[in-house]
Amino acid sequence: MKTKISSIRLHPVRLLGAISALTLCAFCGFSQPLVAQAVEHDRIARMMLDLQSSPDRWIQIDLTEQKLMAWEGNKVVYAVSVSTGKEGHLTPPGTFAVQTKYEVTRMQGDTYDVPDVPFTMYYYGGYAIHGTYWHDNFGTPMSHGCTNVAVNHAEWLFNWAEVGTPIVVHY
Repeated sequence: MKTKISSIRLHPVRLLGAISALTLCAFCGFSQPLVAQAVEHDRIARMMLDLQSSPDRWIQIDLTEQKLMAWEGNKVVYAVSVSTGKEGHLTPPGTFAVQTKYEVTRMQGDTYDVPDVPFTMYYYGGYAIHGTYWHDNFGTPMSHGCTNVAVNHAEWLFNWAEVGTPIVVHY
């Protein structure tokens, strides 16, 4: 089911807030992991602003909302509920790009072996956006780190995106 979701835009005020938080962390002696998180958040925010200012196609995965949005510049052209990594197998935030695409592939790990995974787009090591036929609990973290999408939505996304399409994953 295709769902329309209002667009999320990062305004300069949010960017200023991220920079202020980073400065506060540096001067108040917060731990390095907190500073690293603030730096990564700022980098992701800047990348989203840059992509929204371009005519390019790009993909946004919101880990908090469990939503994937396909963008063309500053316009959302497709949006769906997804399932990202569950506790212990979290989907890493960051900025990536589609590396490889497979219409059908087999996915294996220590605790799973799933044949015939449709419309798979790898973007970071073993992390991918792919069609999921083994559950329909989209909107809830369920995966071992990948972004699970209903098969019909994965097919649309697979045909829309090219190798090199930017992907922004964030909380």
